[in-house]
Amino acid sequence: MDIFKFGGASVKDAAGVKNLANIVRDYKKGNLLIVISAMGKITNRLEDFTYAYLSQNDEAHAIFEEIKHFHFSIIDELFQGQHHPVYDDVANTFVEIEWLIEDEPDHNADYIYDQIVSIGEIVSTKIVAAWLNETGNKTLWADARNYIQTDNTYKEGKVDWVKTNQIIHKDLKPLLTDNIIVTQGFIGGTSENYTTTLGREGSDYSAAIFASCLDAAALTIWKDVPGVLNADPKWFDETELIAQLSYHDAIELTYYGATVIHPKTIKPLQNKGIPLFVRSFIQPEGSGTAITKENNPLPVPSFIFKVNQALISIFPKDYSFIIEENLSNIFELFHKHKIKINTMLNSAISFSVSIDDHPVQIEKLIKDLSEEFTVKYNKGLELVTIRYYNQQTIDRVSIDKDILLEVKSRHTCQMVMKNKSSRSN
Repeated sequence: MDIFKFGGASVKDAAGVKNLANIVRDYKKGNLLIVISAMGKITNRLEDFTYAYLSQNDEAHAIFEEIKHFHFSIIDELFQGQHHPVYDDVANTFVEIEWLIEDEPDHNADYIYDQIVSIGEIVSTKIVAAWLNETGNKTLWADARNYIQTDNTYKEGKVDWVKTNQIIHKDLKPLLTDNIIVTQGFIGGTSENYTTTLGREGSDYSAAIFASCLDAAALTIWKDVPGVLNADPKWFDETELIAQLSYHDAIELTYYGATVIHPKTIKPLQNKGIPLFVRSFIQPEGSGTAITKENNPLPVPSFIFKVNQALISIFPKDYSFIIEENLSNIFELFHKHKIKINTMLNSAISFSVSIDDHPVQIEKLIKDLSEEFTVKYNKGLELVTIRYYNQQTIDRVSIDKDILLEVKSRHTCQMVMKNKSSRSN
């Protein structure tokens, strides 16, 4: 059996849903489970709605009405106004949220986030499953919250792999014998039947969880690009398709910020030796990229850009060495404030890191660090990672840039840079 994963861009409108059905129709290999994200940019709007509700902003109602209208417009276009049961199914899902927001928020904000934002996946999969059945594909809708079991860490649910594997084998696997299964990415459930999410853009990870637990033959992620490219087309006019990629290189690229695959996706597949294919839903006949255990170097250098970076440099106030005890305290504070380090470098008396610039989190972090250390920082920077670099590739990306921090290993070079005209904070 195979796992297909379709992201929001692939189901952003009725034409996208129809195209998904055509890809499924042409699938001839046997049992199939499909993992689907929220439609288009709906997760962003659901986040806007959540924060408006939490702050009791008057815009909350208008945003929610916009979200409902978006989905019902797609249903109207698919089913041409006939009163299909999916209308009531989707309406009932929205009613659950209306019940939740009737009162002022009195729960943990992350808990409320998960209960609201998760409906994007619930609604999109109900619509897609209804259309697949309408077009002659015997399809069952399955609630991922019944199968992917997590702890109570809202917004970053940690998967209970033993329990998840047992439930998927016992309850989900038998359903695949005679049906296509449509389920959700991004979401899971707790032992108390509360909804959790697995981290932003976590649908790829969900698909990998299902693939691992079902011992799938392969996982295919359908994207709006031909496969894994050696650079983001937003930054480079000319890019090259990488036809084959090792698990190792894929993990490196996603860790450093390549957005084509979620960082947590590879490990469950690598553990089982399950190949991952990245293919285009725009040109499904294309071969795309195969990610496997074959450990061949990349044929071309790969470039990863992360903008809106902050560079924080930390110094002991007494000019003593940065030693293990200092680093332990520093990392503990980064963990406390849930700040991910994108690259780091330490010297005898300093420790420097590049992080995503989240002003509120950074302000709190610097306040805590300043109790023990002297802290300096720059903002408005970019982090460039080159996998399989050479001097020519470094020169290519550093034109008119000042390099503030550079970290090199045998295959990877990372540089935190600013425009020469930029001012430091």
